[in-house]
Amino acid sequence: MKKTLAALFLATVLLSFSSCKKDKGDDNNNGPRTAREFMAKHGPQLQTVSFNTSELPKTIVLRGGIRITIPQNAFTRGGSPVTGVVTFNALEFFKRSDLLFGGSNTNHISGAPLETQGSFFLEATQNGVALDRQLAQPLGISVPAENNGDLTVLWEGQIGGVGGAEQLGWAPVRQQGGQMEVRAFNEAFTFNFGQLGWVNCDVFYSNASPKTTVTVDVNNNPGALASFRGYTGETFVFYCPNDANVTAQLYTPDGPNRVKSYDNMMPIGSQGKLLVFSIKDGNYYLASKDITITADLNESVTLAESSEAAIQSAIEALDNY
Repeated sequence: MKKTLAALFLATVLLSFSSCKKDKGDDNNNGPRTAREFMAKHGPQLQTVSFNTSELPKTIVLRGGIRITIPQNAFTRGGSPVTGVVTFNALEFFKRSDLLFGGSNTNHISGAPLETQGSFFLEATQNGVALDRQLAQPLGISVPAENNGDLTVLWEGQIGGVGGAEQLGWAPVRQQGGQMEVRAFNEAFTFNFGQLGWVNCDVFYSNASPKTTVTVDVNNNPGALASFRGYTGETFVFYCPNDANVTAQLYTPDGPNRVKSYDNMMPIGSQGKLLVFSIKDGNYYLASKDITITADLNESVTLAESSEAAIQSAIEALDNY
């Protein structure tokens, strides 16, 4: 039976049922014991709506303001039309902290950094089994925009192996006749989308400087590099520039305790925050430093013993960085 995101969330919650609240007062003995449990506790929470297909068309409004209109005859399973009760699952990511807490990123599939204007995950299930990702009729989607006239590009999330771990990269939408670029109107990006899964409203990080490769040595890394959403591994390495809503994740191994960006993708002269954190066996480790990217930059960090609250605060501070 096909595993759904909701099932993965349930399994994680059952493993960490004692860590359900965003409480900075938790000590490490009562907090999440793994990166995966940390993401489940602090990351964007799964939003779930159930309805009968006889109610369609139906508009769902998510907590972050995304509006999704589901038309009649949208869902299929194995190519056959679906009727009856359907459960619709969604996650929303808008702020940097949403992405970091959620173990996600704004990496283009080529490795180039993207500047996010919002990303989300959509899934439909029936009796716990995922319905077809490709929809028979497209959804009408409206994503809040900061300014009318802003331009965004639509991307779909693709998960693939990097260094033996599953990581996320954003790729051009592959739907037939799909809208690739959308301009904001009435304070929203509004478009039709013909598939479920990971969706992103992003543009490329606007920095015309020459590009280089950045390496980071995590001298006392207590674990392995974490995979997408922390399903495996313990250690995350992120770079967040101070001039754009970019969350670039470094996840390509380059030797013992060394990780690198994609080759020749990081803009020289960019200034920002390098954030490294690890959660293993209930122990917390953190390193943070302001850096300026130079040609062939190699940074070296030493993780200090930390706490759940300290890592939470370091991540939240990046929303206003």
